[in-house]
Amino acid sequence: MINITLPDGSVRAYESGVTAMQIALSISEGLARNVLAAEVDGEVWDASRAIEQDAHVKLLTWNDDQGKSTFWHSSAHLLAEALEALYPGIKFGIGPAIQTGFYYDVDFGDQEFSSDDFKKVEDKMLELAKQKEVFERRAVSKAEAIAYFEEKGDEYKLDLIKDLEDGKITFYSQGQFTDLCRGPHIPQTGVIKAIKLTNVAGAYWRGDESRKQLTRIYGVTFPKASELTDYLKMIEEAKKRDHRKLGKELELFAFSEKVGMGLPLWLPKGAALRQKLMDFLQKAQLKAGYEPVVTPHIGHKQLYVTSGHYDKYGEDSFQPIKTPVEGEEFFLKPMNCPHHCEIYKTKPRSYKDLPVRFAEFGTVYRYEQSGELHGLTRVRGFTQDDAHLFCRPDQVKEEFKKVIDLVLYVFGALGFDDYTAQVSLRDPNNKTKYIGTEENWTLAEQAIIEATAEKGLNSVIEYGEAAFYGPKLDFMVKDALGRKWQLGTIQVDYNLPERFELEYTGSDNQKHRPVMIHRAPFGSLERFVAVLIEHCAGQFPLWLAPEQFIILPVSEKYEEYAQNVLNSLNNSDIRGLIDLRDEKVGRKIRDAEMKKLPYMLIIGDKEIESGTVSVRKHGSVDLGSMTSEAFKELLIKEITV
Repeated sequence: MINITLPDGSVRAYESGVTAMQIALSISEGLARNVLAAEVDGEVWDASRAIEQDAHVKLLTWNDDQGKSTFWHSSAHLLAEALEALYPGIKFGIGPAIQTGFYYDVDFGDQEFSSDDFKKVEDKMLELAKQKEVFERRAVSKAEAIAYFEEKGDEYKLDLIKDLEDGKITFYSQGQFTDLCRGPHIPQTGVIKAIKLTNVAGAYWRGDESRKQLTRIYGVTFPKASELTDYLKMIEEAKKRDHRKLGKELELFAFSEKVGMGLPLWLPKGAALRQKLMDFLQKAQLKAGYEPVVTPHIGHKQLYVTSGHYDKYGEDSFQPIKTPVEGEEFFLKPMNCPHHCEIYKTKPRSYKDLPVRFAEFGTVYRYEQSGELHGLTRVRGFTQDDAHLFCRPDQVKEEFKKVIDLVLYVFGALGFDDYTAQVSLRDPNNKTKYIGTEENWTLAEQAIIEATAEKGLNSVIEYGEAAFYGPKLDFMVKDALGRKWQLGTIQVDYNLPERFELEYTGSDNQKHRPVMIHRAPFGSLERFVAVLIEHCAGQFPLWLAPEQFIILPVSEKYEEYAQNVLNSLNNSDIRGLIDLRDEKVGRKIRDAEMKKLPYMLIIGDKEIESGTVSVRKHGSVDLGSMTSEAFKELLIKEITV
């Protein structure tokens, strides 16, 4: 018999070889019908895989992220099976689950494929799904795997097998389709009830532009047709909120081929928005004891060799900048932290000096392949709201709590109120891959867990997700459309203090290594602005809006009065403008609505006579007439809230 520990802490005894599905059946048939996979000692397994020894088991359903991921991974295999039936002789690359749905990379050879073929493939997938094909896992030797795909003539699978270790290779089969795959998969295809192929694009094999371009087919599936309907409605809304579309309409940012792909140009309104965000965080940071620093956009190659970033980003970086001095090389800065380590080293530090908190809005550069670039969310040059804290081990918990306060302050001010804190800790079964002492790791992990609990955060613990140099806390935020974004990271680092030989003198008069904490509530300004645009559909909180009001004179004879109102409001640090175009006021109102300007002030004969303005709020809300002073108080009150 073996002991199975469930998430609620209860322990049940089963015969060795029991499966997660059998465990689910022993609890209830209803639960078993919904089980898609299982987490066994932190690793996701097929629900049909035998458990031979004591284990912690979590049954995964559609309501779990890993359950969805398994469902979509199996859907990618179903897509491949359907494609192979419809287009004999095609070859397959990889077919993973992604954040929403899945894709498969396919070499169609001489056969044509386009979005016009989606319906035919969807119908075939549904036909196969209804056959309730069971996913069967089979371990194979490397020689077997090579022989199978050599006979099939699939060079892409053979390329993947090259890098796999013999004895750790598995095939999965369903129906007439067999694939090289580590799994896991859902029990059978019958649970896939609704299918939608969403896009087709090109993708170079293994991301290498020198290799063949394959056809990447994207799709999404659901266990209920109603969920697909809801998803498609959400996608339509997402298209309206797309930050690339709104960024252009609201004149926030642009891209230029002459400047370079992935290098955003911030237009005046976008620059004002960005500056407001920076000022907002800078003010909060100064209150919290951060010291602003500024570092160069480039650094000597040796700086990044010391930090380890050269090994990580070297091949994917922009090419080195050479100087007239032979052998001297500089790199565009991929990270700010090495520079901050050097600032820490500019003078001796005592235990009494800690914590030290350096903050910088530092622009960094990383080369992304052109196919990976996407608006502001994936760029080649971006500005991080980076801060690095250097503290004693006994200060980690308090510093974490203070950073959590700062992150929550940012979220609150910008309307992000649905979030989860993910605590990423070491793999308890393999501690050898982490650097730092056992004492420091235990202290840091406990500090993070206690800090999240004391702050009342809705948190989940993920074992094995820590970086090799320290545990971390990530904030997963849901936007207005229910999509998850990682915004805000707090990361403990024992690695860089070692690499840069950072020290402080302790109370024992001995030298000690400080603990380094990386922290970025926004992450990057570019990505944060993109998420914010889509979250609020371009209708920014009033305090952040680049233009908070627009004055609409009914005709040019009211322009002098309009200018006096504008001057009065601008003098109170309220931002706005006058629409002086020779257009009817109805057209001006429609245009202001399209530009999502928060308030419109309409001026005609009645307003001149009464010394007022007629106020209209975005969204066709008429607030009536009021003096410019009353309007000023209205805005100041809303901004303060």
